Amino acid sequence: MKRTLSHMLVAPGLALCLVLTLAGCGGASSKAPEAQAETTQEQAPTAKAPSPEEKPAEEAPKVEEAPKEDKSVPAEYRSALSKAQTYSDRMHMSKQGVYDQLTSEYGENFSAEAAQYAIDNLVADWNANALAKGQNYADSMHMSKMGVYDQLISEYGEQFTPEEAQYAVDHISCDWSANALAKAKDYQDMMSMSPSNIYDQLTSDYGERFTPEEAQFAVDHLND
Repeated sequence: MKRTLSHMLVAPGLALCLVLTLAGCGGASSKAPEAQAETTQEQAPTAKAPSPEEKPAEEAPKVEEAPKEDKSVPAEYRSALSKAQTYSDRMHMSKQGVYDQLTSEYGENFSAEAAQYAIDNLVADWNANALAKGQNYADSMHMSKMGVYDQLISEYGEQFTPEEAQYAVDHISCDWSANALAKAKDYQDMMSMSPSNIYDQLTSDYGERFTPEEAQFAVDHLND
């Protein structure tokens, strides 16, 4: 009887150990998937987000080659054209004026052939050149409308064509009466001329060529 009781007392202890052992195994088993998941997360590669500062590589700009000179044109011809363009652009010369300057022994002294090549290939608005010249004469020398026209077409002056000169005087911005008065005061102050002689000088074909109305305005306002 005592042996049986002792056996029965030991059995629960063994059972408790068995239960604890199984519980430990079960806990380890339940934690294993979590540990595996953590390991998987640690090993998974992290995708790098593109930096906003990073820009795609730009292609190097293409460098345009400068136009090559036409070597078939003689150097003298090219030089004459360059000079002609300067005279037209900066000094507003006429076509004939440019040609004469290029060929003159007191000017550029180019050959007639080189000068003609320059004139034929020159980029110019001759009407605009005539207007620029005419405006300068009106503003700086107080010329009359007819005086400007004569200066523009004269072979001793600018040598523009009649059509170019007419375009110029038609488009000049000028108060011709004010020009007549400026001229009249010059005659009065520098030459001590009488009003009557001033009037004649202003209207003369050999003088200033103002209109009678412009000359009369000038005389009437000499003492203003």
